[in-house]
Amino acid sequence: MGAVDCIDCAADASVVSAVNEGILAATEIAGLQKKPWVMISVNDDKDLHFRKAEFDPEDCPANCSRPCEIVCPANAISFRGKSASGTSSNTELPRVLMDGVITERCYGCGRCLPVCPYDKIREVTYVRDAATTADLLRRNDVDAMEIHTSGRQSAQFKELWCALGDSVENLKLIAVSLPNGGDSTIPSMNEMSSIMKPNLQCFNLWQLDGRPMSGDIGSGATKETIAFAIELAKAKNRPPGFLQLAGGTNAHTIDGLRKKGLFQTTSIAVGSSNSPDALIGGIAYGGYARKIVGRVLRSMQSEYGGAARIEDHPQHLLMALKEALALVGPVKCL
Repeated sequence: MGAVDCIDCAADASVVSAVNEGILAATEIAGLQKKPWVMISVNDDKDLHFRKAEFDPEDCPANCSRPCEIVCPANAISFRGKSASGTSSNTELPRVLMDGVITERCYGCGRCLPVCPYDKIREVTYVRDAATTADLLRRNDVDAMEIHTSGRQSAQFKELWCALGDSVENLKLIAVSLPNGGDSTIPSMNEMSSIMKPNLQCFNLWQLDGRPMSGDIGSGATKETIAFAIELAKAKNRPPGFLQLAGGTNAHTIDGLRKKGLFQTTSIAVGSSNSPDALIGGIAYGGYARKIVGRVLRSMQSEYGGAARIEDHPQHLLMALKEALALVGPVKCL
């Protein structure tokens, strides 16, 4: 788990159970005393984090070079192919494309959408059901919640918050993830803060989503989220709550923050979120984390097969731990 504070996952009961099982296994292996919090993500409107790519592989021309498969960072597009029936085994068999998008792997980065030469790929978006989410929050295995919002429509945020009702009282942390809305950002944050205040009984943080799902691209991807952090750090009238960076975060983010004097190097006290030492309370890694951990999993699966469990292979488990520590070590001063 690499000393992370929260593990973010879909607001789905089976996914939450799987995450908790993974945490339990890691805790037993490492003998950890402190477990990370389990965080679920929800949205109040259409959001890049809540979409999937979709297409009918039967519509794909057989001679397509399949750039979608090449650009997908999650290996979520597959064309296994099968031999057409009724053809002699001594001749070269025509290939029929199969599979398409593997929904469980797709995390909605959208990189396949513009590269399809035949414009066959669709974007499917969804909004988490508030009543189902409330039931999930009332379980004993969810610690935190992240609300993704555009920040433009406080009415939708209020509708979601009210629908969750007293279920939010079970949480230890509530994060609100929003993009840079320019001059409207601080007023939107203050409006959402006033909506949450009556029944907010836990820590809260604002996740500054600079360039969503781009942390695995390169050093340039992190510039937008650092610029967003600079804006918020200068704001005098921002609402209470810690600030966390996301969207384009990667190995270059910490150095970028240090150069701007924003990287937190001392401990922060609860309630001190507007002090100079609490400008940045944390960093969220999504695409970048998938990239570095994915290397370990692919290596293990190529050696032992797709059903292999990392806890059964100590050498790969150690590799994963080293990758995780390299990711969060600078943030946690490890």
